[in-house]
Amino acid sequence: MRSPVVAPRAFSRGPELLDQVDYRLAQTPAEKEEIYNLRYRAYLREGAVKESAEQRVTDQYDDLENSWTFGVYLDGQLSSSVRISVLTNEWRESCSAEAFGEILHPRLDRRQVIIDPARFVADPDRARRAPELPYVTVRLAYMACEYFSADLGLAIVRPEHQAFYRRVFFHETIAEPRLFPGLLKPVGLMAADFPTMRDKVFSRYPMMRSSAFERRMLFEREHHVPQQPTIERFERPSIVPHS
Repeated sequence: MRSPVVAPRAFSRGPELLDQVDYRLAQTPAEKEEIYNLRYRAYLREGAVKESAEQRVTDQYDDLENSWTFGVYLDGQLSSSVRISVLTNEWRESCSAEAFGEILHPRLDRRQVIIDPARFVADPDRARRAPELPYVTVRLAYMACEYFSADLGLAIVRPEHQAFYRRVFFHETIAEPRLFPGLLKPVGLMAADFPTMRDKVFSRYPMMRSSAFERRMLFEREHHVPQQPTIERFERPSIVPHS
């Protein structure tokens, strides 16, 4: 997961920037292909992938029923993207669950709900002009944690960025860096206990808050994440298309 590289003061313009941001769930082949191309450009610039004639990055997790791939559009242009996977006792497929299964599966056995944001990329030119963009993108993970009543929020982070996540988002390292499928540079796994850290994060960064309506618009869909016997949080009506 790509790390924000700007200081927390970037949040000062966050609420203003949100008025110019459109979060869109990638649903059509064209929307998905645009995101796959953005991933390739961002990863290639960072030296995280090799050059490819296809100029796209996708994997087997993009179209799973427990995954949501979002494009973040600034002034109508695709500027960043992140894929949100929801892990439960019954749904255990995501890139982090594959790479760090020995850490995550015991938690799923205890019926924890885990939000796994991955494939976090930003257009380098757009990010330079809007340094708040990475935070606006990370906000989707917080909305998912809130919507699905998550126990744990993850972050896949390269070693040089872990101090930032620890300081800004109160994440702790739960697995040391290792090579991630499809990437050339190792990443570690960090996590935050969402129920414990929720109010602390929202107090420090109010722009991370969201309304129930906004969360429903983004995460409701016809094909539900399988319901756990004692959890009703996934009983949702069909998704409302985001314009």
